[in-house]
Amino acid sequence: MPTSPNEWTASEIATATRSGSLTCEAVIRACLERILAREPAVQAWQHLDAERALEQARALDAGSGPRGALHGVPFGAKDIIDAADMPSEYGSPIHRGHRPGRDAACVALMRRAGAVLVGKTVTTEFANVHPGKTRNPLDAERTPGGSSSGSAAAVGDRMVPLALGTQTTASTIRPASFCGVVGYRPTWGDLRMSGVLEAAGSLDTLGLFARSIEDVALLREVLIGAEPKPLEETGKPRIGFCRTPLWEKADASTQRLLEDAASTLARTGTSVKDALVPAAFARIPDAHRAVSSYEFTRNFAWEIDHHWNAISETLRNGRLAHGMATSFEQYREAREFLAACRRTLDQVFESYDVLLTPAAAGEAPIGLESTGYTGFCTLWTSTHVPAVTVPALQGPNGLPIGVQLIARRDCDRELFRFARWVQRALA
Repeated sequence: MPTSPNEWTASEIATATRSGSLTCEAVIRACLERILAREPAVQAWQHLDAERALEQARALDAGSGPRGALHGVPFGAKDIIDAADMPSEYGSPIHRGHRPGRDAACVALMRRAGAVLVGKTVTTEFANVHPGKTRNPLDAERTPGGSSSGSAAAVGDRMVPLALGTQTTASTIRPASFCGVVGYRPTWGDLRMSGVLEAAGSLDTLGLFARSIEDVALLREVLIGAEPKPLEETGKPRIGFCRTPLWEKADASTQRLLEDAASTLARTGTSVKDALVPAAFARIPDAHRAVSSYEFTRNFAWEIDHHWNAISETLRNGRLAHGMATSFEQYREAREFLAACRRTLDQVFESYDVLLTPAAAGEAPIGLESTGYTGFCTLWTSTHVPAVTVPALQGPNGLPIGVQLIARRDCDRELFRFARWVQRALA
């Protein structure tokens, strides 16, 4: 185990603080020292409250009551997720200094379990595509991905072991891949979104960042109100290698790495077969755009009407322009098409336990003006299935490339077991 607690996983921290072998204050101090050293280069944080975090840690150390599953575990929350004691600015100057007055459900549940909110992490503007200030912790000239940029970077840089994000398109899986951490998007509807700024409610979910699959599983148990239990072992899963109709969008090096990974898994004796989705799935990105743009544009009617000039040109000329041009009839047809795709995907899973597929087109791209290609996440976000990416591959520049694994709807815990098996087999 690493010597500094900021390097530990959430599970390791909670075990030590619950037993009394490590104080919560020592954990928070280690994370704050890392943030102090690295924040000028990474710029993961929109708002940081070191004194408040230390005060909460001391209170946990002094307490005599039951110690929760996340006792003393530091975390960050994307700045579209409300906290009663911190500003929520949503990545926009329109809401600078806004104080929501209550915790989002996810923040409240984590605090109930003993976790300590260190601060709010950088988001792109309204969790869309206009980038914030965050840089990739592994290469400052590259994007960390988005829109949960700061959350992925903070976990990837060992500033905190856990962070909350969201995903409407690719906002958790892609930055997790770029920053070399575990990212998880749950089955749509499983985790409560109260207190989280809505982008497109038909697609929005929370997104969880951690450095181990066990930590993601633990945090999910906290957020659904279940008694945490160890992740069970699994036998060899039936794996479908799903290149998707978007395969040509992946870098050639990524294609080779994933094909090699599929071959490695097959050599363990597990079943690995090519999994085909209907050619019609190639239309999913367009349908997703119609649904998300239509809902997004109506959700931000107040900002459009009163603060148009404070909205970035990127957003005005992109998502908002498309949403304004999308009729209700087009929106409803796209929504019905995506619902049909979900039913079709249920049939695909009759032959597989898990699908193996790209998390992103390749390594994090050079430059900060874009957060990268979204298509390899759009397919699965739109079909409401759980997804997890694990940092199992290394690209031509030595940077991580995630392996994305998909399970059928409502099989999230099974997905964790399969993902851990795959990660071990590829190690």
